[in-house]
Amino acid sequence: MLYKYFTFALFLSSLLLAKEMGFEYEGIPVKTTDAKGNSVTMTVKREIPKECKNIPVSNTMLWTGNYANEKVPEACKSTYVHTVGSHIFPISIDQDITTYGELEVLAFIKHMQTYDSLMLIDVCKEEFYNYRTIPGAVNMPFYHFKERTSFEFEFEQHMKTLGVSINEKDDSLDFTHAKTITLFCNGPWCSLSVTTIQVMLEIGYPVEKIKWYRGGIQEWLATGMTSTRK
Repeated sequence: MLYKYFTFALFLSSLLLAKEMGFEYEGIPVKTTDAKGNSVTMTVKREIPKECKNIPVSNTMLWTGNYANEKVPEACKSTYVHTVGSHIFPISIDQDITTYGELEVLAFIKHMQTYDSLMLIDVCKEEFYNYRTIPGAVNMPFYHFKERTSFEFEFEQHMKTLGVSINEKDDSLDFTHAKTITLFCNGPWCSLSVTTIQVMLEIGYPVEKIKWYRGGIQEWLATGMTSTRK
């Protein structure tokens, strides 16, 4: 019961923090591991190049050309592939699972620096994670859960990392000390995080300890947030 109160208080704190005007520009130091396995510290925030700060908000500047006028400096615009994925997922996939936006994820990351009971999880394949992810996220590929009988060792390691105890006699799972997790993948069209969440629910992971970042890495980048790749 005490843990539930703690989790609820932490959730409210995250929401209040996310609602602070300008919170995304403060910068949160995050310890993470780069693709070479080195421990590094990155500052996570919304990054707006100096030449991008005075662009007029108008139809001409924002929506012409490839959704950006030719006069907009290159540093202020990006091109994304928007035709991948079979479906766009709804804002809610379960009535008991909270869907996060960018500020909620940023607040979650900030709290992660203090509470080891929180974990941000990138469920994409390892090569995607190593190429680019959100600083502070750990990689737990979706197929380690979806195909857990074929990846028994990896699945068990993930469970232990998440604070889940495994009974060696009957392989039952004890979620008493399970971490509160936020899962994401490539974008709002990406099914990998949804698939992983479905498996987590099937194995009995407490629904109140699961959060979902629907936007994924695509929307994280689209809002100018820090990633592990420059």
